[in-house]
Amino acid sequence: MLRALVFDAYGTLFDVHSVQARCEALWPGRGAQLSQLWRTKQLEYTWQRSLMRRYAPFSQVTEDALLFSCELMGLRIDKKEKQTVLDEYRRLALYPDVVPAMKKLKSAKCAILTNGSPDMIEPLVAQSGLKFDAVLSVDALRVFKPAPEVYQLAVDRLQTPKEEIGFVSSNCWDALGAKSFGFTVYWINRAGAPVDRLGFALDKIVKSLDEILP
Repeated sequence: MLRALVFDAYGTLFDVHSVQARCEALWPGRGAQLSQLWRTKQLEYTWQRSLMRRYAPFSQVTEDALLFSCELMGLRIDKKEKQTVLDEYRRLALYPDVVPAMKKLKSAKCAILTNGSPDMIEPLVAQSGLKFDAVLSVDALRVFKPAPEVYQLAVDRLQTPKEEIGFVSSNCWDALGAKSFGFTVYWINRAGAPVDRLGFALDKIVKSLDEILP
């Protein structure tokens, strides 16, 4: 029996590509490409920094990924434009299924476990109106998901055995990291992608939160 649910934030509850509209306004015709490349580099930097043991807060990683992406695409970006785009990460849109599903949540405990540094995730959650028993950041450990010790943060904070925690993520690499650790895992596969081939399976693959929180 699950006594707690733990949610990833970026790409799971909050749509990282809601920054696309701002990008498009600044660089017409390039917004979608920039949003995709920015997210890809952001994730790559977290994995690279973890492997090299050269941690930097997610806010810095996000800025670095933005600047790299603009340079690669040949887009000029000044300080004001950079801050304007980065500020979008503190007010990302919720996916449409999130609020209705969360209202049905019957779990005794629920939390967010995120790569986001406190300076990014705290204002984001505050403006969303969502309520959690804990908002846990990898910043406390200075290593990014899917390092196993990150998932242990939820066990320790919620004081719940990992066998009694359900983990929800739309990022397959994160879902598999949580499964490898020992959580019961729900992968929100909005894009209909195949499961990454890492040698083990997820507990349930769904298309929306409604299938987890009926």
